[in-house]
Amino acid sequence: MNRREFVKAAVTAAAGAAICKPAIAQAAWPAKGRAIKVIVPWPPGAANDALGRLFAQRLQEKYGVAAIVENRTGGSGLIGTRYVIDADPDGYTFLASAFNTAVMPLVLKSADFNPETDLEVIARTGTAPLVCVMTADRPQKTVSEVVSAAKADPGNWNFAISATGSAGHLATIDFLQRTGATIPMVAYRGTQPALLDLMAGAVQLLIDTSFALIPAAKEGTKARALGIAAAKRSILAPDIPTMAEAGVPNFEFQSWYALWAPKGRPAEIVTPVHDLVQDTMRDPAVVKSLTSTLLEPVTESIDQTKTFIAAEIVRAKKLLQSVNFQPA
Repeated sequence: MNRREFVKAAVTAAAGAAICKPAIAQAAWPAKGRAIKVIVPWPPGAANDALGRLFAQRLQEKYGVAAIVENRTGGSGLIGTRYVIDADPDGYTFLASAFNTAVMPLVLKSADFNPETDLEVIARTGTAPLVCVMTADRPQKTVSEVVSAAKADPGNWNFAISATGSAGHLATIDFLQRTGATIPMVAYRGTQPALLDLMAGAVQLLIDTSFALIPAAKEGTKARALGIAAAKRSILAPDIPTMAEAGVPNFEFQSWYALWAPKGRPAEIVTPVHDLVQDTMRDPAVVKSLTSTLLEPVTESIDQTKTFIAAEIVRAKKLLQSVNFQPA
């Protein structure tokens, strides 16, 4: 089972088991006969798509209205995001996306919006710690061995990144700065092609989401896990040390997922939808299913989410500036 099927199956199982624009004057919401759109700016099958579909199903169950997931892809997530920013703030359009939405303006010249003021955050839905893996055709077994080898022969090592501006890209920048290694980065269009090249030995290192990499690393024949960028080891992969245990203190990175709406949504819509998300992420069936794929449900207030996202943007900006990254 590949990464997309892995995550999608888990969230589908959980859903089945767990049954600046001016504000618009609101009629009763949601109106019977009017569909709610959940926009996913990425292709079907990834974690944000699966979480968006879980949210849509819960909307249908609670309110008895149609909730339709639309994958509006393209522009590195910008097309779907812009669609939601420009939509009426009437409670019938949501954005189910990820970390990328918060940092998009730092990466793309065409992303001329402010994620903190041009979108209404509803809730974070989940997180996934990042993990560092290496190709299994090299003899090194630990982070310190890799760093030593790379410093001795930097031209013999390459770091894959799944996408420019991704959580893994930022984590790779931080890793290189913390360890003092000089390893070239090779950008890919997605985790899967980066992982395939790593397993083939074309690139040697990759930092990306745990649910995408740990299944490959568990096989042990083509990819080897070096460390997980979390405060503690995963109960699903207890043999993988934290990056701190592996010799890189305070190295914690995660990909995260959230729901947004067009700016100007009335509080009488924001609050019940936020509460619905919290109830969903506390559901034992959802918790069990998501954690089985190394996705951790999030329950927090809207203010806590806003504070978290603001801090993520600051960290991303500092890391990108530290390597003189220029938006494309």
